[in-house]
Amino acid sequence: MTGDDLTVLVDRLRWDRRRDPYQGRREYSQTARQVAEECDRLVADGRADLAVPVLRKGVDRVTRALMYLDDSSGIIGDDLQELMDLYAKACAAALPNPVSLAGWLVKLECDGPGWPRVRLADFAPALGKRGIAEVERLVAERARVADSESWTGAFAVRDLREQLAEVSGDVDRYVAVLAEHLTNAVQYQRIAEVLHAAGRRDEAMDWARRGVAANSGSPYTDRLRDLLVGMLLAAGDTPGAVRVRREEFGRHPTAAGHRSLIDTAGAAGGEDPTGWALEVLRDRVDQEPVYASELVGVLVAVGREDEAWQEALRHRRWLGGAQWQTLLERRAVMHPAEVIQPYRDLVEQAILNSADKRRYRRAVALLPALRAAYQAAGETAAFGRYLAELRVEHKRRPTLVKTLDAAGL
Repeated sequence: MTGDDLTVLVDRLRWDRRRDPYQGRREYSQTARQVAEECDRLVADGRADLAVPVLRKGVDRVTRALMYLDDSSGIIGDDLQELMDLYAKACAAALPNPVSLAGWLVKLECDGPGWPRVRLADFAPALGKRGIAEVERLVAERARVADSESWTGAFAVRDLREQLAEVSGDVDRYVAVLAEHLTNAVQYQRIAEVLHAAGRRDEAMDWARRGVAANSGSPYTDRLRDLLVGMLLAAGDTPGAVRVRREEFGRHPTAAGHRSLIDTAGAAGGEDPTGWALEVLRDRVDQEPVYASELVGVLVAVGREDEAWQEALRHRRWLGGAQWQTLLERRAVMHPAEVIQPYRDLVEQAILNSADKRRYRRAVALLPALRAAYQAAGETAAFGRYLAELRVEHKRRPTLVKTLDAAGL
């Protein structure tokens, strides 16, 4: 493909904001991918200098287009990031003006719509010392005038400062910049990871402990806690690793937390903590019945099926539909008679659920399992009587009757 052909191709990435945002998205994505493929071929052939201006133009045009076309699938966003990553690769090979490149990157990050992701580490080979210095200067300027409530002040400048500290290779500088905004567990995790990678294990564990303590109720803390436990095990502090898991389970006892506790205790060569965990869960269920689903999950996981079934019956209202159906399927294997009425209840609930447009299909979908339970219990004829009663009871629901007929039960 000639340079003129590439120009024509990248020009097809213009998007008129007056266009229907839902029309032509597939073709647009195909064009973006074709641009990427042609430019990748140029880079591989040692002609990155021809690809650089095309890719920059492509990134600019797709960035703008995404402000006006619908990309709820995220496909074109992925295409844009591919173009951006390829642009970094081409720049590293062709080495454009580093000052100009620095200005473009800072403007895209600070004044752009929030996409694509700017990764300074990818552009560092092309920027060199001169370009990095220019990024530093421009970011410092932005920081002086930025509105703390704006996108620039709240994220873009901070993100660039963190990335600059990272590419500097100065661990202390990177940690100091990250520590300026300890708003969530992710920041603590990043600090702990960089310190651990630098061989500063004790400092890494200290930051991880602080992060877990400061963000105990956040779902983002799970990965940080896993990191801390891994470091403790690697350091030979197996009691400390188990203690971290126990503390979290005591605070928030869940089936997932039990699995983590079991895994850590096993790695530490300690005793099985399941008995203690079940005591904790039963006490919590007495106070907060919503934890019944977690108790049932743990009982199933450790093979105490009968106890799980009894707890499920006792706390049925606190179990989700999927968990309840799974329990019915498991119980039906050995005790089919016990699941007949629960299945009938589910069918009735589905039929009467007027908020669900597919309620009749969902109800009928349960019937094969109910029929199998009747058969396994030796009551095959009873299922036929049940169907007859169901038709009579709901004879004023012709759609349900038609759905039943279509099922061939």
